[in-house]
Amino acid sequence: MRKIIFDLDVLRSFVTGMELGSFAKAADRLGRSTSAISAQLKKLEEQAGTPIFRKAGRGLALTEAGETMLAYARRLLDLNDEAATAIHGADLEGWVRLGLQEDFGETLLPEVLGRFARAHPKVRIEARVVRNAELIERVTSGKLDLALAWSDGFRTAHTDRIAEVPMCWVGPAHGATHWHADGGEPLPLASLEAPCLLRTIATKVLDHAGIGWRISFVSPSLGGLWAATAAGLGLTVRTPLGLPDKVRLLAAGEAGLPPLPKLDLVLHRAEAEANPATERLASIMLQAVRQTVDATPQGRVFVDAPNYELVTA
Repeated sequence: MRKIIFDLDVLRSFVTGMELGSFAKAADRLGRSTSAISAQLKKLEEQAGTPIFRKAGRGLALTEAGETMLAYARRLLDLNDEAATAIHGADLEGWVRLGLQEDFGETLLPEVLGRFARAHPKVRIEARVVRNAELIERVTSGKLDLALAWSDGFRTAHTDRIAEVPMCWVGPAHGATHWHADGGEPLPLASLEAPCLLRTIATKVLDHAGIGWRISFVSPSLGGLWAATAAGLGLTVRTPLGLPDKVRLLAAGEAGLPPLPKLDLVLHRAEAEANPATERLASIMLQAVRQTVDATPQGRVFVDAPNYELVTA
């Protein structure tokens, strides 16, 4: 079997078109003609030896092979760009102050800091894993340069809306959920200390559905919340990101619980134009978040359109 060597230039056109929601926009972004982009996409399908696109209404969407190709294309480009940055940006210096929600502390943070440190060993990073309210306070007061946080629509002066992630009811990984909405008892709710954005949204949803609730456990940290939920002290509400094995997402409608809305995942910036070190860390952060959300059921990275047209000559 002959080895396939994918053209990185072709992969960049493919990924750019998918992220912009239009290959015509990708042509403008990359300084190419639409016919050149179309030829690249045909070359990609020929190299892959299988259809990458399928018809979806009046546009095109990805096949299963196309979804796989997109994931690998992003990884190949990320590695290529990281290598180029490491060679040409090794002398980058400075200090970056980064803040994240606890949901990302154990999963996203090590990957982001590892990639950044390998490429820019002279840059100092101060990372804080804290709650949403503190993240927003610190970035607006200039104590943080970047903050990855949940949002119900609130925006700071300089905010990038990255993705949309579903909120979910969460219970212990083992054993059935003993509470049911028809049982007449209020829902035992395990929660983080107030103020907690997800707790506020969940209680509003329960009130609207006419379901009684009581706070059965309050924790100052996410680790304590997982422990209480795993022990069966109450159900809680989070997103699919960063869940430990000792808890599980409840199925839609399980125990008669109402559906929950989705949350925006945003990156707050202290300044519209930051120093090169901060901008580079923000870029790596966005790449890592994109990959994480892409692998999350019902998660969605924002693009300009739901389907992607294949441009022709």
